[in-house]
Amino acid sequence: MNLKEDIKPISYIKTNAADMLKRVNDTHNPIVITQNGEAKAVLLDTESYQDMRNSLGILKILADGEKAAEDGKVYSQKDVFDMMENKLNKMKEKE
Repeated sequence: MNLKEDIKPISYIKTNAADMLKRVNDTHNPIVITQNGEAKAVLLDTESYQDMRNSLGILKILADGEKAAEDGKVYSQKDVFDMMENKLNKMKEKE
C-alpha cells in the first residue's frame, strides 16, 4: 500500500470513480476512502476481495478444527475411512 496514492477523500472518489476502479483492478492495491479526515471504507478489486474471503474461510475451518481437537472430537484415520466407505456403500445400494 502506498499511503500517498492509496488514501483518497470521498470527494476525490466521487469525481474520479472510473479511474479509481481501473486502478484497483490493475494494481490490486486497496484504496482507503476518507471522510472528514477519517478512514471510512476500502475500495478493493473483486479478485482480491474473493481471495480474502477464501483465506478467511480457510482460517475459520482451521479454528473449528482446533476447537474440535481441544474438545476431544477427533477420529482416527481408519475410523474416518470406514465411515466414508460405509456412506458410499449405502449410496450405491440406493442406486
